[in-house]
Amino acid sequence: MCRCCSVLLVTRRTGGAKAVRLIRSRILHWPTDQWHQPEYFEDGILLIEAGRVLDLGPAERFMTEGLDVTRCEHYPTRLVLPGFIDPHLHFPQVDVMASFGAQLLDWLNDYTFPAEARYSDPVFAAAAAESFLDLQLRHGTTSAFAFCTSHRHSVEALFCAAERRQLRMVAGKVLMDQNAPDAILDTAESGAQDSEDLIRTWHGRGRLGYALTPRFSGTSSSAQLQKTGLLAQQYPSVWLQTHLSENLAEIAWIKSVHPQYQDYLQTYEAHGLVPKGALFGHCIHLTESETERLADAGGVAVFCPSSNLFLGSGLMPFEALQAAGVDLAIASDIGGGTSLSMLKTLADAYKVCQLRQYVLHPFEAFYRITRGNARATALEGFIGDFRVGQEADFVMIDPECVPLVARRVQSAKDLQGELFIYMTLGDEQLIVETSILGEPAYRTSAS
Repeated sequence: MCRCCSVLLVTRRTGGAKAVRLIRSRILHWPTDQWHQPEYFEDGILLIEAGRVLDLGPAERFMTEGLDVTRCEHYPTRLVLPGFIDPHLHFPQVDVMASFGAQLLDWLNDYTFPAEARYSDPVFAAAAAESFLDLQLRHGTTSAFAFCTSHRHSVEALFCAAERRQLRMVAGKVLMDQNAPDAILDTAESGAQDSEDLIRTWHGRGRLGYALTPRFSGTSSSAQLQKTGLLAQQYPSVWLQTHLSENLAEIAWIKSVHPQYQDYLQTYEAHGLVPKGALFGHCIHLTESETERLADAGGVAVFCPSSNLFLGSGLMPFEALQAAGVDLAIASDIGGGTSLSMLKTLADAYKVCQLRQYVLHPFEAFYRITRGNARATALEGFIGDFRVGQEADFVMIDPECVPLVARRVQSAKDLQGELFIYMTLGDEQLIVETSILGEPAYRTSAS
């Protein structure tokens, strides 16, 4: 029996609406890691059963197989894509976005640390988590890797809110026991204990995952880094996320804090904090040796173009790291980043790459924020594309929502040109629906 016929049987048996969803639209995804080979259906049908992809293909095939296409929700002018994945952001920093006049270290001291101190209040943290996730969905982001604050309940607040929304979300308590205001410091002992308790409570619970999260090595003592490395060994299925080589002044400061190490990366290596798949935000100013060692270890360099431009940190050598065999991801890095929209993040990524004489193709760009980011974060078995069995998180883009975009799309010569318009002129206004496990979690009033 074909999957189409199976859907008809399930629909009749269950009454259909909640168990099965049939979307007919223009549909695009990358079923493999060959970014130049997307799978695109000008008139496609996406079948979703119990939150997972049951089938995908051209509408003509389904009609031939006997599907009554009047059962489908039909959106002929929209584009359906897998939900966007943001692999590096700071959920408490929404309130410091667009803060004026500082580079990284001053920006942290003047804006970020005071804002994060507010999360000592559990009620405030809970309300902030709810608002943050609503914003994420509005912007088309269905999964993220989030830095919380050093307060354990900031993580609990985000996980509780994500669990209610059934989001695939990875987050961690920031570990920092030195070189910051007392209000946001933990200790090596309390940070390790809180992290372990959070791992045991939340990691692998539903669609949630935990990431060990030293902010960066300058705000952690050797004792804290050592304890974090032991946790990484004890719980190998958890992720690790931190920062690396973002800003020249930061690199010099790290050297003064940990003078015994030859370079920034070694402050992590010496404590077992470069496991395969570890996520390192920025990686702008790596030495040749650091680049080689990061590639050999299987670490991931997370490109944060908006933040790097806003804070004047530099231009990540995206093409050089890729050529060196370093795995790459692309992220918003709010609040240094200036938008929660992964479309606007791609606009900045394109400009940074242009300045480095690398052309970021629209197919590569959209691959990166869907399947590419899923692969970089070891989530490609769950999200990032529409292969059969994948979790059905997706977004719908409607160019008619933005008059300038609608005008430009009319003259687009092909899909490549259309995508480039979205990543250059687009933002959250283009997102008319964000669905989680096949069910709408955000819809515009017009949709």
